[in-house]
Amino acid sequence: MKEYIEERAVEIANYIIEEKATVRQTAKKFGVSKSTVHKDVTDRLTAVNSSLASQVRKVLDVNKQERHIRGGIATREKYQHRLQACGRER
Repeated sequence: MKEYIEERAVEIANYIIEEKATVRQTAKKFGVSKSTVHKDVTDRLTAVNSSLASQVRKVLDVNKQERHIRGGIATREKYQHRLQACGRER
């Protein structure tokens, strides 16, 4: 594996751990695809630093458990915004 890929995988892992960030947020921050972030932290990072990989896995597992809640919040905010734009605030 090329050195810059290993460095990126470690940087991404540290960001996810420090910020408790999602894969989507991390991809946006680093300017790579969600697939790249996922591959970096699941496959490539295991070969570079397995303890860091397990820490990232814990954060990703929590994010996975909470994703349905975040989706509901986003939907509620979307429709509240539409109501405010129409002037029908509850």
